[in-house]
Amino acid sequence: MVKHQPLQVYERQLCLSCLTGIYGCRWKRYQRSHDDSTKWECSWFLLLCCSFLLLLVWSYFWLEARNDYNEFNWLLYNRSAVWKDGTVPILTTTLTGLTYTAFLMILALCHIALGQQLNLYWIHKFYFPQIVVLAILLTTITGVVSIDDFWQDEWDIVIISLQFTGPFLHIGALAAVTALGWFIAGQVLRVERSRLQVVTLVIYVSVLLVLYLVPLFISSPCIMDRSKLGPRPAVIGRRGAPMLAPEHTIMSFSKALQQKVTALEADVTISLDGVPFLMRDRTLRRTTNVDKLFPGRQDHDASFFNWTEIRSLNAGLWFLRDDPYWTVQYMSEKDRKRTANQTVCSLAELLRLAARTNRSVIFSLRRPPPQHPRHQLWVSDALKVIQRSSILPEQVMWTPDWYRKKVRAAVPLLQQTSDEKLPVAELKERGISTLTLHYSQARAQDIRQFSGSNVSVNVYPVNEPWLYSLMWCSGVQSVSSDAPHILKKVPNPIWIMSADEYGLIWITSDLISVAIVIGIFIFQKWKMSGMRSYNPEQIMLSAVVRRPSRDVNFMKEKLIFSEINNGIGSTDELSMYTGNGLDVYARDDIMMPALHASKL
Repeated sequence: MVKHQPLQVYERQLCLSCLTGIYGCRWKRYQRSHDDSTKWECSWFLLLCCSFLLLLVWSYFWLEARNDYNEFNWLLYNRSAVWKDGTVPILTTTLTGLTYTAFLMILALCHIALGQQLNLYWIHKFYFPQIVVLAILLTTITGVVSIDDFWQDEWDIVIISLQFTGPFLHIGALAAVTALGWFIAGQVLRVERSRLQVVTLVIYVSVLLVLYLVPLFISSPCIMDRSKLGPRPAVIGRRGAPMLAPEHTIMSFSKALQQKVTALEADVTISLDGVPFLMRDRTLRRTTNVDKLFPGRQDHDASFFNWTEIRSLNAGLWFLRDDPYWTVQYMSEKDRKRTANQTVCSLAELLRLAARTNRSVIFSLRRPPPQHPRHQLWVSDALKVIQRSSILPEQVMWTPDWYRKKVRAAVPLLQQTSDEKLPVAELKERGISTLTLHYSQARAQDIRQFSGSNVSVNVYPVNEPWLYSLMWCSGVQSVSSDAPHILKKVPNPIWIMSADEYGLIWITSDLISVAIVIGIFIFQKWKMSGMRSYNPEQIMLSAVVRRPSRDVNFMKEKLIFSEINNGIGSTDELSMYTGNGLDVYARDDIMMPALHASKL
């Protein structure tokens, strides 16, 4: 009995071999498959897409939340009482997961483009991609839920950042979806017709139409005429320059003055004996060595220490130890020695420094607990320090809303500020001339309204150049920043364009996208039109006349795969003899086309 071996043309397709090998451990040519992917493989691909898109959003959130990394770490400290940079493990795992899912996405799309089945080797199926991608998806979902519970207000940064990045994200998304048209066209224009193809085409066209019209809903303060751009916002050193020196120390405020800040901002607490001093935390544990000098009292409220005890604490060693902003490595040896000798700063010292350098001071005052001896005298203690200092009253911005009438009567020239967003009429009634708002409350239309009523707006915290540029275009007069040395390097908004310029970019991008998509579908249609269904006789005859076309090779592979699947031949029976670029299988000088035809 003569065994029949099918005819096969061998081509060295290194790219395809690598793709199928890496993706599904199918390194041998006969292991490839042009069959449709199974429902399981399609479901896994959908899971991969969801994981990738969710990770993309999650990565964007943490990229823009960089402005508030220190706030995040401070919240973690308040819960755990241990200072650590919680952003490092989050960023590491996010970057790793995004890289892995993006790699798998690229491999999967390449398989689709080459008409290969999304088939995974069984070891990969049960141990690697599925479990890893599922773990990534569940971990990301857990992170989103945790942030929503722990740091819910930070979601505002995403909405605000889209005002700055929206035009560029639109162009990037349009380019990505346009490129995706190559894969969509290859699937939709196949000879076989199915409901899935129609649904895919409808979804793709709908997404394109949405992207074409999205700019109608993009609103950014930076889309404006350059002639209407206001003056550069003043920069206020928030707790000095805490990225360059320990916060709330004389060294920190000196570093801020070196960056040409216009004012200094601080948080003030009243000591047990009525001395106002600078401290952000409720306790002294994070920023001093209280645990060594006063064991057992590290968790006590900072206001229950007298000034002598507070003054004996070191307020700089923690900065060298914890390196909260990853900047210690850039400090000179002289600055490190100076940092190690810093003490807690009093309000009187800050006012003297501001008076000597002709800078303004803005501070928030924390009221001591009810059992504190200065609970009713805290405002008077602060006012006495201001009155006794050499600073001009109009250089001090008074923020606390408690006893405001009493404060205005005692020191009329103080600048009254508020961190509460109130109607203009009420602000005028209270004598408030400056609003200090969180950036999430600083909307461009509100800023213009306040500015038109001679009410200045100060926004906090602004640490990133993109947010500073956005606030600049919005018209704010000043910003409070932990990074005045970074904002100093921003002489102009990062980008600004007129509405006409943006409209031109928008329309041009849409037209280019439409032309590319139409071109892709036309090319794919022309390409598919050359594909015909061949019977075995045609395949054998095409080999005899030596027609080395891609279509012939493709159909020869289909014949081999179909015979292997039907059990006619085995891989062990396939022996190749190469000649003139063709691999011809023969036995006993019997003509292959005749045997093949008689067999069928």
